[in-house]
Amino acid sequence: MHDTNDTFEGLLHIIQRLRGPDGCAWDKEQTPHTLRENLIEEAYECVSAINASDEENFKEELGDLFMLVTMLAWMKEQEGTFTVPEVFRGINEKLIRRHPHVFGDAKANSVSEILDQWDRIKKEEKQVSGEASAVAGLPASLPPLERAHKIQKKVSKVGFDWGSPDPVVDKLREETQELERARATGDRAKIEDEVGDMLFTVVNLARILGVDPGLALHGTNEKFLRRFASVEELLRRKNLTPEQAGLKQMDALWDQVKSEEQNNAK
Repeated sequence: MHDTNDTFEGLLHIIQRLRGPDGCAWDKEQTPHTLRENLIEEAYECVSAINASDEENFKEELGDLFMLVTMLAWMKEQEGTFTVPEVFRGINEKLIRRHPHVFGDAKANSVSEILDQWDRIKKEEKQVSGEASAVAGLPASLPPLERAHKIQKKVSKVGFDWGSPDPVVDKLREETQELERARATGDRAKIEDEVGDMLFTVVNLARILGVDPGLALHGTNEKFLRRFASVEELLRRKNLTPEQAGLKQMDALWDQVKSEEQNNAK
């Protein structure tokens, strides 16, 4: 094992040391379950760095992601479940198997043909493993928004899909009306059910429009945080807290911040 600072072997050596008998108490206590949220968080921080075109931060966040993935793989090797080399062997074999136009004699001359080929090979693999359903293999641990997107993508591949955005927009109007009727009843279970239907339809609309709903919502979250921070700064200049200002004044400042952002973007 080479103890270097610029190779995967160096990272693995550090992880092994941290989880070794004389390692770090915190690192030794971690399990795949305790690191689940960290894994999601680091992935989204990578996305934020990409969106911001912040190459230095992106490099750092990729390192954090590599660290977590390496630690998770080493944990499973410690347990005797599988080894780190087996992880690499699995993904290497999958990439070769699913790219026969590169590593074999298959012909695929366009991106659409490549994607069709990938889906066909993946479907064949699932049938061999006994996963015959179009929606088999969806992890229940996926965040609900991402899981809805995955479900819809899977069923669309077998023809269960809208032909264009227009009927999805109509469906969204229908779901909005159903939510209003449920709201009028005051039945919390019905309201929750209709809100779920509306969110599912919005995810469908995003997918049909070629937008990743998770990334879209992530971007909106960041936009909201940025604008609200600007509202707070404007209030500080007036020696006011949000509580003292009230909704009406904050809403006016929000419109001001939004207008300034849009003008600066032109």
